[in-house]
Parts: sequence; C-alpha cells; structure tokens
Amino acid sequence: MIYSNPEKRHDFILIFDVKDGNPNGDPDAGNLPRVDPETMQGLVSDVSLKRKVRNWVALTQDENIYVENEGVLYNQQELAYQDLELDEKANDRDSIDNARDWMCKNFYDVRTFGAVMSTSKFNCGQVQGPFQLTFARSVDPIVPMDLSITRVAVTKPEDARKQSSDDEGESSNKITEMGRKTMIPYGLYVAHGFYNPYFADNTGITEEDLEIFWESLVKMWDLDRSASRGMMACRGLYVFTHEDKTGNAPANKLFDLIMVSKKDNVETPRAFNDYQVSIENDLPDKITLSKILD
Repeated sequence: MIYSNPEKRHDFILIFDVKDGNPNGDPDAGNLPRVDPETMQGLVSDVSLKRKVRNWVALTQDENIYVENEGVLYNQQELAYQDLELDEKANDRDSIDNARDWMCKNFYDVRTFGAVMSTSKFNCGQVQGPFQLTFARSVDPIVPMDLSITRVAVTKPEDARKQSSDDEGESSNKITEMGRKTMIPYGLYVAHGFYNPYFADNTGITEEDLEIFWESLVKMWDLDRSASRGMMACRGLYVFTHEDKTGNAPANKLFDLIMVSKKDNVETPRAFNDYQVSIENDLPDKITLSKILD
C-alpha cells in the first residue's frame, strides 16, 4: 500500500462526527465543548486526537506507549538508562543520543509523534516526530449545551440519615445528588495531518507503524466509548501520497480538493447523511489519493 510507505511524504484529511456528546471539553469553560468564539465552530485539539491514537495502540497492539494515561514520564526515561546501563550523572552527548534511540525503538508514540525527554536527570533528548495533526474544526457552527442531571442515591451516610428524617414529615422533599453534563446535538469535524519522511528517518518509523496509525484513526473511537462522548465515528480518511520525498504539491492545495458541505435541502444537520463529501478528480502530477475510509 503506497500510503504505508515510510519513505514517501503523506498529507491526510480525517473526518469524524459526534452526536449527543462532547468530543473535547474545555477545562477553561467548565468542560463545555471547545468552540471558536467568533464563528461558533467546534474545535477538537490535536492532543485529544493523539490521546485516542495512543489508547487504541496500547489496547490492540504489542507496542509500548511513552505518554500513558496517568503515567510517569520520569519512570519511562529511567528504563532507557537502566537497560543501556548509562550513568545519568554523565549527561554527555553519546549517552543522550543512545537513550534517545532506545526511546524511539521501544515507544510507539515517540517514533510517531516525538517527545521532549530532556527535563529530568534521565536525559533522553528531544525527538521531532514525523506525524503532525491540526486542531479539528466542525464544518458548521455547533450548539454547546450544559444540562443538569440528578441521582436518587446519595453519597454520604449523613445525607441518607437526613433524607430518612425528612421522610417523616408530610411535605418533605427527597434529597438527590445533582450533576451536569455538557454536549452538542451534532457536529461533523475535519482535521488535517502531515507525515514527514525526513523526520521518520531519525525515529525509525516502519511500514507497520504507518499501517497501525491509519487503522487507529479509523477505529479509535470504537474502543473509547463513554456516555459523555455520545456517538463518535470516523467518517472519512483520505491520504495524499507524494512521489517525491520533498513533496510534489503544497498540502493546502491538496486539501482544497476535498470539500465537505451541507446538502442543499438541509437547514439543521443532525446526521452524517445531511452532508456531502465531494472530491476533485484533477489531481496534480505525481500525487496519489488513497481513500482508506470513504
């Protein structure tokens, strides 16, 4: 498969949607879905997308992940020094380079996304990963909603005793636990990504690594279900592959060849079928378009 050739440059578009869920909460806004305040288009951060890739790879592949959920990066870097029997006090260039190469070899996300590993006494240097992702942006404005929820069970024993006491009165009110959920009714998002084969040479990316990455983009939401995220799914993955390692066309011109828009008779989209994806057939020379999911 040409899109899994680590020696070629690849630019790609990822299309995904969410229904009745929160694809990426903003901690600065009470965990409401992220939005562009000027256009009210929804946003999903590149960090969120990379987290989903890491989680899927950790669950389904025989690969180690450097940035684990609730992991300690210090401990991960110490493994390199222990295995290579390096002296962390030396801090010389050869030791750092050897530790860096060990981290690339042993951690999938270091090979793909890169990492800054120079902030502890186990200095493993810095790696610029070949894969880069943009923020995803919704095609149309979204409607962030903040909903109240209740629970009939209480948390603390004293609350239960208070409720029992209140029940003796004729006009007592039941005590419930209150909470909140944030969501959007529907949103279709588009993210863009880039693969640089020159950086891949430095991290040791393989054809299998690329195949795992493409598969993770298609399947990652299937193993990341939760009530707060609603129905999320990959709706399209398109990869432009350049014959020349340096590229045969600007990425922005390639991305313009794929257009996502509402159908003419749709005023308020609530499903992927309310949109249409159109692709220009006139590709630049020496560019191959692969539709991994269409």
